Amino acid sequence: MTGEHPTLRKVTCVHKFIFLGIFPFAGPGEGLTGSTDHFTSSERGRSQCLRLPARPRRPARPRRCAPASCDPCDPAARLPVPCQCRRCCRAMATCFLLRNFCAARPALRPPGRLLREPAGAQRRSYVGGPADLHADLLRGDSFVGGRWLPTPATFPVYDPASGAKLGTVADCGVPEARAAVRAAYDAFSSWKEISVKERSSLLRKWYDLMIQNKDELAKIITAESGKPLKEAQGEILYSAFFLEWFSEEARRVYGDIIYTSAKDKRGLVLKQPVGVASIITPWNFPSAMITRKVGAALAAGCTVVVKPAEDTPYSALALAQLANQAGIPPGVYNVIPCSRTKAKEVGEVLCTDPLVSKISFTGSTATGKILLHHAANSVKRVSMELGGLAPFIVFDSANVDQAVAGAMASKFRNAGQTCVCSNRFLVQRGIHDSFVTKFAEAMKKSLRVGNGFEEGTTQGPLINEKAVEKVEKHVNDAVAKGATVVTGGKRHQSGGNFFEPTLLSNVTRDMLCITEETFGPLAPVIKFDKEEEAVAIANAADVGLAGYFYSQDPAQIWRVAEQLEVGMVGVNEGLISSVECPFGGVKQSGLGREGSKYGIDEYLEVKYVCYGGL
Repeated sequence: MTGEHPTLRKVTCVHKFIFLGIFPFAGPGEGLTGSTDHFTSSERGRSQCLRLPARPRRPARPRRCAPASCDPCDPAARLPVPCQCRRCCRAMATCFLLRNFCAARPALRPPGRLLREPAGAQRRSYVGGPADLHADLLRGDSFVGGRWLPTPATFPVYDPASGAKLGTVADCGVPEARAAVRAAYDAFSSWKEISVKERSSLLRKWYDLMIQNKDELAKIITAESGKPLKEAQGEILYSAFFLEWFSEEARRVYGDIIYTSAKDKRGLVLKQPVGVASIITPWNFPSAMITRKVGAALAAGCTVVVKPAEDTPYSALALAQLANQAGIPPGVYNVIPCSRTKAKEVGEVLCTDPLVSKISFTGSTATGKILLHHAANSVKRVSMELGGLAPFIVFDSANVDQAVAGAMASKFRNAGQTCVCSNRFLVQRGIHDSFVTKFAEAMKKSLRVGNGFEEGTTQGPLINEKAVEKVEKHVNDAVAKGATVVTGGKRHQSGGNFFEPTLLSNVTRDMLCITEETFGPLAPVIKFDKEEEAVAIANAADVGLAGYFYSQDPAQIWRVAEQLEVGMVGVNEGLISSVECPFGGVKQSGLGREGSKYGIDEYLEVKYVCYGGL
């Protein structure tokens, strides 16, 4: 019997039929069936001692069951029973088997949890705050080779809204990083041979588990990053959709057959996984930045080692728990959190270890350059999504109300802490005053600063004190150079890491808020006269991730969309990210693309095979 449970080896053919009759849905890896790898040797030995009770005699049976006397699932039920029709006897025998089976051994572990957790595995819950966090998802150990492993050192994680300590997390160093790479390398040889259908199925199960646990995962994001719960819920859905998308893309990796100029030769083009991928992710989207990379890598047949940001490690570890439950094999997905003090050395290992074939990083341009330097020595494949300085241009022909709505969506999502958020607002002279007035009104009306767990909050705290200081520095620099504070401009009355949504006018190109990425709730507005001037200001940056502009002139739309030196353009739209579309930048904003049908290619090698002698 395919997928036969080890405890049923002694069962007669008749009782096998009974068992399958009651559980027709069960199959390998589902319900009560599965591989013998789920059990230890002692458990196998104990399971083989089980025997079914003697089959009861069958006297003349009534044609119909007596409802009052027939309850095969009643724990108090015993054989024989007054009603002994064929259906009831079969059900009663099976229930008797299941009761004795469950009493003889511990409950089965979920399909993904193949290994025992070591003593001391952490199961912390965040209590006493606005919402409790799910203890089973809030893990504190590293996840390597399918096991939760503690480390000698730990580091604390804090709620940026309240400053409260959420818990402590394993502080991995060089030894743990090398062990994780080795685990991923060992798993790669078998993972790449798994059929694309099975990889697709496992990614789909992971997606399903994310959807089932979306509320708890969102609470973890809000607790460790501070973003409003509604935004966190949106991120979880966005994250899960990447797993769904790449579960489908796994089955659409195609090769080619080429007819060459020689009659007796054919060219075959194959696509193969590159190997172990190091995944280094930021804190601003602690879940989505992982699934966007890992989903593509696993779909391609690669294995991964994830180093999450030190501010938000819990989301990565929660994803590991769900990946394990989904049945992702040990070593395919590994997570090694570490503190800021160890981030440099761990990052160096992930970039220089000879067993690593691919590096994918999202973060600052400065850090990206360091990682590129490390990767250059061994010529590793690299994907990078780095800093942005997105322009937001509003031309005279634009619908001002639509432009204001787009500006609100683009600028203040996650308190302005997104790589694609608008950093420089360029507004044409004819509608400048109207735009600034309506923008200020919308900010005062729509934005509410507070704890992300509080109902109605639209802007949470910045991630830490250093982030607050940078916004404050940019505001003070602009005011000192002649800018006008229209609204906001200072730390919020709540104190801590909160900063008021701020709008500046009379801004000039030499101010820090124009030349540097603020990464906070600051909207500086520059006035311009001609289209060429706006495009020149927009392109006067060494980065080019995203750009936005509003116009109702079709010819102008084509011109500006083609002239902006960015990887992504929003035309009359402030939110541009989508799992189906390529995400990435030009200049010093990065290398490669994520998401879309192009995302999986970042983890595939193209091999040409010349087949001769035909």
